[in-house]
Amino acid sequence: MTNVENVPEVRVVSAAREVHATPATIFELIADPSRHASWDGNENVASASEHQRVTRAGDVFRATLTTGAVRENHVVEFEEGRRIAWQPAEPGKEPPGHLWRWELEPLDAERTLVRHTYDWTALNDPNRFARARATTSERLMASVERLCALAEREASDPA
Repeated sequence: MTNVENVPEVRVVSAAREVHATPATIFELIADPSRHASWDGNENVASASEHQRVTRAGDVFRATLTTGAVRENHVVEFEEGRRIAWQPAEPGKEPPGHLWRWELEPLDAERTLVRHTYDWTALNDPNRFARARATTSERLMASVERLCALAEREASDPA
């Protein structure tokens, strides 16, 4: 019998899938916050204004959540076409320590491995722990699936 109190809590979850689209096509959907609501499988993002395309670590983009709350997302990792990660925060406040990361690995000229990770190992606000625990790999996969479907449509119709 396992003592549940001694089992370490999982604070990093991820989901990955191969997609038939280039890293550039996929990355544009992620680096443009105005597109996030179209693929957010958590149905957490309601909108983000245009002209916030992320271009480097240090950028901050704003998004409105489905609850009406606004988040300032601080980009902490950035490699064009390959990797982007941000830490959300309430406007004017420091991020409480959770991170959303997207990584794209080219498999060949037409296929990319897409990996989405949620990491709350540094989360310092106990009021956010329940919500963080509810962010499972299955919930991340919903975003991956929606993003991949959108990228595949755009790749097949680059009009």
